[in-house]
Amino acid sequence: MTAGLQTIIYPVKDLEKAKSVFGALLGVEPYADEPYYVGYKAEGQDIGLDPNGHAKGLTGPVPYWHVTDLRERLAALLEAGAELLQDAQDVGGGRLIASVKDADGNLVGLLQDPSA
Repeated sequence: MTAGLQTIIYPVKDLEKAKSVFGALLGVEPYADEPYYVGYKAEGQDIGLDPNGHAKGLTGPVPYWHVTDLRERLAALLEAGAELLQDAQDVGGGRLIASVKDADGNLVGLLQDPSA
């Protein structure tokens, strides 16, 4: 089951410049500000900046669908023909993420919070 799109991650090359742009756009300070990730919450949306995204093969923003069972949804996507980009990974605190590419090359992210 999905709770919808609630997170989008942008791969960035210059984290400081990206923080300036997204800070101006969103009008809020980041809730997470680390060398490996900067995260904002604005109007119920989670926006992340990933300075390592390009090295992971990300070519643009990745929408993350919040799901209750990431491994089940990931298996269903792979069975339906999606290509695995990033297998399930705990990114801290029990939060799991994974990503696939659909037949048209669109990136699809999955995110499961520990409370799900």
